[in-house]
Amino acid sequence: MRISRFSAAFAATLIPLFAAGAFAQTVTFDSPREALKQGMSAYQGGYFEIAIPALEFAAAKSEFMAEYYLARIYSDNSGAHTNHAKAYLLFQQIANEYADADPDDDPRAPYVGKSLTALAGYMRRGLKEIGLKANPQQAVIYLQNASTTFADEDAQFELAKLKLSGDGVDEDAATARHWLADLSERGHAGAQAFLADLLWRGKYLKADKATALALIAIAVENAPVYDRLWIEDIYQNIYCGAGEGIRKQATGIVAAWGNRFGRKPETRDASGIGLLAAEPQRSCQNGEAVTPIKESRDEPVVAVPSVRVTPASPAATGSGFVYGTTAPQLRDVGADVRDPNNR
Repeated sequence: MRISRFSAAFAATLIPLFAAGAFAQTVTFDSPREALKQGMSAYQGGYFEIAIPALEFAAAKSEFMAEYYLARIYSDNSGAHTNHAKAYLLFQQIANEYADADPDDDPRAPYVGKSLTALAGYMRRGLKEIGLKANPQQAVIYLQNASTTFADEDAQFELAKLKLSGDGVDEDAATARHWLADLSERGHAGAQAFLADLLWRGKYLKADKATALALIAIAVENAPVYDRLWIEDIYQNIYCGAGEGIRKQATGIVAAWGNRFGRKPETRDASGIGLLAAEPQRSCQNGEAVTPIKESRDEPVVAVPSVRVTPASPAATGSGFVYGTTAPQLRDVGADVRDPNNR
């Protein structure tokens, strides 16, 4: 699907920002590929001041990965180099030029999907810097393309949230819960945190506080740098609201799940200085320190059967998290809704 171009006038004014002449360099590079290698090395270490000139040089020579990672840097609100106008133009350029990338054969395809997801975010909010008005309908089109064609997990997560609220799409809580459970099984920290919050509050499905605490604990471990704040906010809320009995149950569940729903997070520092800043200790209102829920040798490990997600229609669902004599099994979460209007 070729992406329609919005506001050719503003694009024309932004394109010179990315012309080779705009990249005044104090460092020279033997080739665009060498610049890309140096830029990526600096990016992965969190040294954005070094990464940006190298990536800009490579991007001006049409190095695909340089364009993508420059867009990532510019779209990062937590960094010191935020420039959403540049980020939007780069993401749009990638989506336009590589919309036909084959998801099965082209290694660039996953990054095209992520670019579409990023564009959807801009379309939902609008971008006043370039006069881009919010267009929720176009945002949904981008998300659907990223989700189905490129199997982008972040797009699937955003669509699941929209389906819960019926915001711009048909409301379908059963499908949304199915997607959230599927993503949680695959280690998507955002889906795990969001689903944990629903479980804690009994929203759209039956409340289960121990499972909620276990799931948010795993989400914290999985969380990439740019999602840690909101995920840790949920963890703090659930942890502080859980009694000692619930915490012990959650510890047993985490021990049972082990690394099954884990995923190694990005370790780069969004600040661009190459070192992760020490985080202040969180505490509950009563002054109790918020501590991790981790596997403990003192807790019995509960046997867990193999985890499956039913591939059939999400509407043909079971009864949410499956319970029995074992720890909760992350599975299809389609039914067991307390109140469809409980939002």
